[in-house]
Amino acid sequence: MDLGKIIAMNLKRLRTDRNLTQGQLSKISGISKAMLSEIEKGNSNPTINTLWKIAKGLNVTYTQLMAEIETDMTVVRREKTVRQSGEMGHYRIYCYFKSTPVRNFELFYAELDGGTSNASIGHSEKSQEYVYIIEGELLLRTDAGAYLLRQGDALTFDSTIRHTYINDANTCLKFMIVNYYPARI
Repeated sequence: MDLGKIIAMNLKRLRTDRNLTQGQLSKISGISKAMLSEIEKGNSNPTINTLWKIAKGLNVTYTQLMAEIETDMTVVRREKTVRQSGEMGHYRIYCYFKSTPVRNFELFYAELDGGTSNASIGHSEKSQEYVYIIEGELLLRTDAGAYLLRQGDALTFDSTIRHTYINDANTCLKFMIVNYYPARI
């Protein structure tokens, strides 16, 4: 099924489960009512930060907006992952595993073009982020400080705070991200 249609179904279900109108969700998420309507109709391909804002407004994990029914054993092929991009297209993530009722984490492969950055809004309450550098060098700026990570390095931090991924090199940065939700949302 098309990712836009999956997001549309999940957004409508999650919003109505909470007895929220589109107007109410608009106020708590910071996403316009018109945009929410387009997403619920499956007519929009929302950006990463748009989905984060909606998820935070609904108090759900990012990937609950993209969840499909999975079997007990799942093989995810790279060519089957869906590419999502930041607003400018220089930051790309590929979701390998989504948060589900029995999985309280999400696993992403990420790429950040050289000489660019991507700011991420804070994630859901009590969430933690784990970053592992595959190739390149990442400068991660958070409200708690700045951290330089090189190939093979890893870092965990409180992802409820704003954070920015920065690639000062000329080459593409490749890294893995695990978003972990200790308390089920």
